Amino acid sequence: MGRAVVVKVPDIGEGIAEVELVAWHVRPGDRVAEDQAVADLMTDKATVEVPSPVAGTVLALGGEVGQMLAVGAELVRLGAAPADGASQAPRSPAAPVAPTPPAAPAAPASASAAAPAAPPGAKSAPAPGMASRPQRTIASPAVRARAWELGIDLAHVAGSGTAGRIVHADLDAAAARGARAPRPAPRAASAGAINEVKIVGLRRKIAQRMQESKRRIPHFSYVEEVDVGELEALRARLNARSQDPQADALRRPPPEGGEQTSGGRAFPQGRRAHLTLLPFLVRAIVLALQAHPQVNARFDDEAGVLAVHDAVHLGIATSTEAGLLVPVLRNAQDRDLWGCAAETARLAAGARAGKLTRDELAGSTITLSSLGKLGGIAATPVINYPEVAIVGVNRIVERPVIRAGAVVARPIMNLSSSFDHRIVDGALAAAFVQALREYLEHPALLFVE
Repeated sequence: MGRAVVVKVPDIGEGIAEVELVAWHVRPGDRVAEDQAVADLMTDKATVEVPSPVAGTVLALGGEVGQMLAVGAELVRLGAAPADGASQAPRSPAAPVAPTPPAAPAAPASASAAAPAAPPGAKSAPAPGMASRPQRTIASPAVRARAWELGIDLAHVAGSGTAGRIVHADLDAAAARGARAPRPAPRAASAGAINEVKIVGLRRKIAQRMQESKRRIPHFSYVEEVDVGELEALRARLNARSQDPQADALRRPPPEGGEQTSGGRAFPQGRRAHLTLLPFLVRAIVLALQAHPQVNARFDDEAGVLAVHDAVHLGIATSTEAGLLVPVLRNAQDRDLWGCAAETARLAAGARAGKLTRDELAGSTITLSSLGKLGGIAATPVINYPEVAIVGVNRIVERPVIRAGAVVARPIMNLSSSFDHRIVDGALAAAFVQALREYLEHPALLFVE
């Protein structure tokens, strides 16, 4: 065994002085290969995977999951192994791999890794479905989070994906074999067992931001109901036409190459992105903000400065396996319905796969939150600080409504919106929401500037 090597918390840049330790990939006594991931660190914007600069044995860990570590502090101490009988000169601590947006308690590993060479006389390949240390596990944040929930040690799961990547089907197979890692037994209590879960990583960041928003911002909420009967009929008609090649003659000629573009994205001739309710909401928000621009703002309460934006960078609250993320639909005012549909679908898929960049998760000027069919009747959404407004969408429910003296069934949806009362007065909030209602109840207005 060579001399000890100390791997320190790297300087990730952006003026960050400390990071959160969100996951260990090694334990004391483990043998690690050069460039094998040893830990995941999280900043306010990204999760970074730290590799080992040398091959060796883990002697000590520099902290516990959930602990804040200063840049330059000892992260892990290794006993470096000599190479071919000669002392191995360790490289300078390797730069962490490219950061990814926070998407799970453990960040994705590198896309490829080589297993260390087997010594003479070593056993042949492990049994099917099993992988032995120190082979590096490659898995997405969603797979890592699910493995933790199932109690499966990814070090003992063979991946069937590209370069040995572990996918959900591999977890299903491991669970069927009963390949679960032992967990500490819960402490007995007279009223039943209690499982204590430490809040770390993305979940802790979400908690901190929600607490900061409620502490800083005097929220008030405004709820209004909207009859979306005409909107739903228009949406169904537009979707039917966009999938019908016979309707091409009624559209403007496609660009050269046989494709139609929508908001900067291309679709095969005769097809466009499927329209959900979301693109109509985006368009309504854009038009309502033209009349009420003060709602499209970010308030720096420490400097006492309100930044009112001309461009609408709409944050879209998105539920993922790791927690709530808010990808940003940039320049929504420049996109048509199909452009909004395509871009929101891309952002949602990227958020759930943990593949969005930091720029795609920052800089929103107003946020839209919707739980779809789980949206309930009303809500009091929390503002995405430092914005001054958030629009919440509740589910569509058929309700009895009086029309021309007769009771008829109509599809009704509530809008539950919250505002920063330091900036947005009640009258302004009401006027903004009533403008949204006007556009949604009379959707033809969405196409009139």
